[in-house]
Amino acid sequence: MKPETIVILSQREIAKMRRAGSLAAQLLQHLEPLVQPGVSTLELNDEAERWTKAHNAKSAPLGYKGFPKSICTSVNEVICHGIPNAKQILKDGDIINIDVTPIVDGYHGDTSKTFIVGNAPPKVQKLVEVTEKCLYLGIAEVKPGAKIGDIGAAIQEYAESFGFSVVREFVGHGISNVFHTAPDIPHFGVRGKGKKLRPGMVFTIEPMINEGTHESKMLADGWTAVTRDRKLSAQFEHTVAVTEDGVEILTLP
Repeated sequence: MKPETIVILSQREIAKMRRAGSLAAQLLQHLEPLVQPGVSTLELNDEAERWTKAHNAKSAPLGYKGFPKSICTSVNEVICHGIPNAKQILKDGDIINIDVTPIVDGYHGDTSKTFIVGNAPPKVQKLVEVTEKCLYLGIAEVKPGAKIGDIGAAIQEYAESFGFSVVREFVGHGISNVFHTAPDIPHFGVRGKGKKLRPGMVFTIEPMINEGTHESKMLADGWTAVTRDRKLSAQFEHTVAVTEDGVEILTLP
């Protein structure tokens, strides 16, 4: 269970979150050229682990509640929490979300990005573009006095205007020296509803947008969530802090 109390971070703690976030962003940049047809998701995982250790950081997912790998690799119909695997070889036209969370000096930098492997048809490119735009529309709603529902409403309105759907079961979350804390940040919702945002709150926004139905299904491994209709799903994620006058994205290189 996530702690229910929303923790307000000090400027010192936010500086630590910024350092962790910057390293997370750099790790995604490092992995990007490796996302090619013929590469296995395990190769991406192993390089992420090597790079993270070389930068004196730790991979938060590794061993978290029993998760067996250092990053999540969610390919095509996988919504989130895909487990890297030697037999899963990327092919031209695939999409893959890579979700990384290095721990630096005790604090978590959590970010993810969906990459297109090689060349994909326009409808696939559109899903990825819309999902990334959803993330930034959600971030644009963050400021003191806004409500959590404002974030979800902005994302949902945009995604659904293209005929896509928003995953309900998985949401953004508070984050600090603890990986997952209050508050939950749904990517759907109603403006003016939910908890009020206050300076010093730090959380992830990580919309998962599906090509078809929003419904998901959990695979037998207990981690991998897939779209029920097996259509594509894309995701982008940043960790953000509520500032005195707006928002700061903490997961920038």
